[in-house]
Amino acid sequence: METTVNTKSAQHELAQHELAQATLLDKFFEFEQTRPTKIFLRQPVGDSFIDFTYAEAGRQARAVATYLHSLGLAPGSNIGLVSKNCAHWIIADLAIMMSGHVSVPFYATLTHEQLNQVLSHSGCPVLFVGKLDDWRGMKPGVPAGVVSVQFPGYEAADPDLVQWNTVQEEHEPMTGTFRPQPDDLFTIIYTSGTTGNPKGVMMPFRAMTTALEATRPIMKHDLPETRFFSYLPLCHIAERNLVESTCLMTGGTIYFAETLESFGKNLAAARPTHFLAVPRIWTKFQLGILAKMPQKKMDLLLRIPILSSLVKKKIREGLGLNDAQLILTGAAPMPAALIRWFRRLGIIIQEAYGMSENLGAVSMMPTDNIKDGTVGKLYPNMEVKTDPITGEIATRAPWNMTGYYREPDLTAQTLRDGWLYTGDVGELDNDNYLKITGRVKEMYKTAKGEYVAPAQIEFGFSDNNLIEQICVAGQELPQPVALVVLSDLGRSADRDSVTQSLTATMEGLNPKLHSYERVKKVVVVRDAWTVDNNMLTPTMKTKRNVVEKHYAPFMENWYERPETIVWE
Repeated sequence: METTVNTKSAQHELAQHELAQATLLDKFFEFEQTRPTKIFLRQPVGDSFIDFTYAEAGRQARAVATYLHSLGLAPGSNIGLVSKNCAHWIIADLAIMMSGHVSVPFYATLTHEQLNQVLSHSGCPVLFVGKLDDWRGMKPGVPAGVVSVQFPGYEAADPDLVQWNTVQEEHEPMTGTFRPQPDDLFTIIYTSGTTGNPKGVMMPFRAMTTALEATRPIMKHDLPETRFFSYLPLCHIAERNLVESTCLMTGGTIYFAETLESFGKNLAAARPTHFLAVPRIWTKFQLGILAKMPQKKMDLLLRIPILSSLVKKKIREGLGLNDAQLILTGAAPMPAALIRWFRRLGIIIQEAYGMSENLGAVSMMPTDNIKDGTVGKLYPNMEVKTDPITGEIATRAPWNMTGYYREPDLTAQTLRDGWLYTGDVGELDNDNYLKITGRVKEMYKTAKGEYVAPAQIEFGFSDNNLIEQICVAGQELPQPVALVVLSDLGRSADRDSVTQSLTATMEGLNPKLHSYERVKKVVVVRDAWTVDNNMLTPTMKTKRNVVEKHYAPFMENWYERPETIVWE
């Protein structure tokens, strides 16, 4: 009996198999060979750039890989990386992959105690040190015996550290191509630690490429030219996924921000095709636009068709988003009113949802079927279920983490029967759109014995642009209290106007809440919550437990005050 084979089908299956087996490093090797002179990384220095082609980035990464081999490390050793985003961050990450090791990036804002905790926990024998605000302050956190290698050009050279340029001069680029296996560990991503110590999320190479391939059309991989602007921490899953990994998959170019002051200029120069900003950045953009064009004037101009298109074009160009095909927000809830405000300007911001443990790839808002109030539609190959009692969201996908590094008990609590329990509370509708309503651990019981989910109450204040930060608290009180930090707009307004505005927001929200959820007081606190005062994580999430502990001694007194809006 003769057997026939469908050649096209077999070739397609082979291609799909090879695609599934390919890693990010394989993709880099491909572009290193096929487009060696294309600019891969653009590092701004004043009004000019230091450019790295794919060939040059590969040459430097290979020299560093040779150096790492010379240290006689055990295969698959964890290699630390602490730096703000810069070209050498990406090159170092490639070098770690090429040498068969595991990259373990850390936030550039860590204190020396925090750096010591994650370096000790991960057991890194080598640490790459780069663009930092306070290396002198962080340095005491590096455990004895750790070899530290310093990037060139960003900081004054530290004589105690091995210098990158010395490594380049003394070591020949590694020959050949090391190809990791798909199930090899690619990276350990330490969470930002809203509660307790950060946890090390373990991700194999296969997880990243599988997620990227599953979302390829949605994430617009097939544009003829892709450009990325890197400024959010590269050690966070959102930036690592959208910027580094998507660039490696598409053979694009990454631009970096030089300083906070040059951010606008750097963004305008990059003209990214893919752009991600957290809600606080979008709020800053909005305030910047309104400072140049007050709302009344904008509303008038947008009603005139010819002028409307000119205004929209000018604003997009002013932001540097005139070429953006994918505009995202994530990491924290984005007020629907703010999304709609930008939508009127022709800037369609797509909200995305996920966490480090599932590569940040759970859902995204489509541009052609928007459902405000949700975080979009589930990605292909992503399954979600919710607990019938608590409402906790669990996800199942080929890109769930394999576990927390050196934390078997935490892993067992989070990964159960193939499902990743996220800690988020939410609802999934019949069209696979997901709504997030809070965090399981953030729910608290009031003095009346009722459970309150503060995130939903906080979201009710999000349309008030006088507020920049909010934390609803009051575990020991009969009713919740909203602690707020004013925005720049709020701080520039007079106290009476702010009081009236906050009162109106509170009175508009409370009738929509259960009686035990209604906010009794709004307290305007003096100091902003920042990374430096430990009120925020490096990804700008509020450390609720730290904020609550800080204000706990004053809460009862504020609650008993006669006025509704209390000023600290």
